[in-house]
Amino acid sequence: MRWDKKNLDLFSTECGVYLMKNSDDRVIYVGKAKNIQTRIKQYFIPGRDGRPMVPFLTEQIEHIDTILVPTEREALFLENTLIKKHQPKFNAILKDDKTFISLMINIQHKWPMLKLIRRKGHSPSKALYFGPYTSAYAARQTLDLLTQIFPLRQCSDEELKRRTRPCLLYSIKRCIAPCVERCTKEEYDHLVNGVIQFLKGEDKTILKNLYKEMELAAEKLEFEQAAAYLQTIRQIEHVVTSDPLIMRATRKDADVLAFHRDSNEVIIAKLIFREGKMVGSDHFSFSQVAENDEELMESFLIQHYHDNKYLPYEILLPNPLTNIEALQEILHPCHLIVPQKGDKKALVELAIKNAAATFKQEKKINELQEQRLLDLAETCNLVRYPKRIECFDISHFSGAYPVASMIAFTEGKLDRKRKRLFHIKDIVKGDDYGAMRQVLSRRLLRAKEERDLPDLIMIDGGKGHLKLSLEVLQELDIASVDAIAFAKEGGRHDKGMTKEQIFLPHQSHPILLEKNSPLLFLLQQIRDEAHAAALSFHRKKRKKGLITTSLDKIKGIGPIKRQHLLRHFGSVERIQKATLEELIQVPGITTKDGERVIHFFSHIPQ
Repeated sequence: MRWDKKNLDLFSTECGVYLMKNSDDRVIYVGKAKNIQTRIKQYFIPGRDGRPMVPFLTEQIEHIDTILVPTEREALFLENTLIKKHQPKFNAILKDDKTFISLMINIQHKWPMLKLIRRKGHSPSKALYFGPYTSAYAARQTLDLLTQIFPLRQCSDEELKRRTRPCLLYSIKRCIAPCVERCTKEEYDHLVNGVIQFLKGEDKTILKNLYKEMELAAEKLEFEQAAAYLQTIRQIEHVVTSDPLIMRATRKDADVLAFHRDSNEVIIAKLIFREGKMVGSDHFSFSQVAENDEELMESFLIQHYHDNKYLPYEILLPNPLTNIEALQEILHPCHLIVPQKGDKKALVELAIKNAAATFKQEKKINELQEQRLLDLAETCNLVRYPKRIECFDISHFSGAYPVASMIAFTEGKLDRKRKRLFHIKDIVKGDDYGAMRQVLSRRLLRAKEERDLPDLIMIDGGKGHLKLSLEVLQELDIASVDAIAFAKEGGRHDKGMTKEQIFLPHQSHPILLEKNSPLLFLLQQIRDEAHAAALSFHRKKRKKGLITTSLDKIKGIGPIKRQHLLRHFGSVERIQKATLEELIQVPGITTKDGERVIHFFSHIPQ
């Protein structure tokens, strides 16, 4: 039903979900209630709902729609669905949709290997996965340690087939060379089992076995081997030593949640335990949140864990929830626990401490970023506060394969979702100004049509590039966007201590910043991100072009055969050096195809 400001009693007293909308008919808040009428009235009775964002919310409400459901459980489901669909600005929206980093062992292979992968959703059953790790650094450190302790192969399956002698890793004792059978299958499987035991948390079993093998080697007077065992033991003992609380509090997969709130700003902290060990932590920041603490935690649990393939055995919560039974049913078989005492209670307190510390840290960072942006606005005489900055850069090789990049910084932080890459066409070779004009026109025209203009555009270039950007803004009749150009002295892109220059509209001389200026660091970061993106895109396009122009000239080698050749050999250089016998081993390549490839490359000057 529609909301009538004159009569709130028209709302149903049954269980359901309500959608608050503004004058544009946009949903700005979604909530659930056991009694919809009673809950909605609380928003409009002065002093009844003390949340700081409620007055801002009620000022924008034009009407309210409601949907009745039979049970509170279904209300939880529906609320979650509607929040994801409408993305209301006064709800806490969980925007984190990243893939997770895990360690994987391909146990179906004759010679299994351990490697890092990113995955989302269901994992294939023909491999063992450990994680996920929220920190890529922690995952890489774990992988590096395990390759030292358990020297499994680190080469690809293709490299394993081709190798005829051990690689460098064998000589430095980081691999036992299964590629040339310097080890038996039993010896290799023993290492694989050690890795699996370690990742499953069976450290004591591994250490006990290593001590036995060390003593046995010493008895046989194999002192070098005994010393190697001792070094491995010390490495493992160093890694597995941890806080006794963290070790003893839980022996199962568990997440520990807590939050810290300051008015309408909230951080939820999560400590992650897998196989009884803390493997990492994460946090989620929300602003302009109108939900109370209980509503926020319920919404987070549904959004973050429903349909999550990494559901832990238990989730420890800081406070009781009214709808905990309904949530328990939705998140089955995960157990929702509010510990009252003991080690698990201590873990929740640890999470609360982490949430408070992270909140304080983020607030300080945000204040520094805001100050930098205010300094930028003042230094460059900007009309608008530069909440979103878009920076453009061109890259080419002597005019060939021209491309451009646009990266965005929102509130002083890199906004990866807004990154754009451009192919540049139909310009005179080497015409940087023409390329920049094309890119700026395309980007700003689209932004104007979508009403998504930035506050500031920044060009990697000098006075000429700035003049060009101002002309494009004028041609598109855009008056609400500031523009500056930023370049190293002499247009250099090296890391030398050259002066950095900011070129401003209607100002003949550039501004030179102090080398230790925080504003300089921000502008350098923005410029360097744009340059790196453009250069990376250019290299990919150039490489693709070079491959196409060489292999595509061979008669009878089409896109599919070209793909098979590249997949098998890894590069054009290796294809060029391959023998006929090696070429015909590639799927789909006939003897005639192989002869054509050899004939083609034999007539190319070396």
